[in-house]
Amino acid sequence: MGPIAVLTHLLNFAAPALGLALLVTLGAHLFMKKRPQALALPTQLAINIIASLAVLALGLWLTGRDGKIASYAAMAITCATSQWLMARGWQA
Repeated sequence: MGPIAVLTHLLNFAAPALGLALLVTLGAHLFMKKRPQALALPTQLAINIIASLAVLALGLWLTGRDGKIASYAAMAITCATSQWLMARGWQA
């Protein structure tokens, strides 16, 4: 496999994590305006991306396949939980 194919595979693996992290982070800033944010927007986005990619990598390692629904569900739960923690959701 050539370097272009490797890059394409890596980008396709990371695309769901990047998209979900972007939507969750921007959605939190759009719909939770009254709540003071503990971290800046790029920092929250980076944390959500890292958490989502880690869960996808763990799902790939555990199942041996990419694209399992359980991995995507765990990614969504992890991303939402990390955003909730960064927004200090327990102080509502």
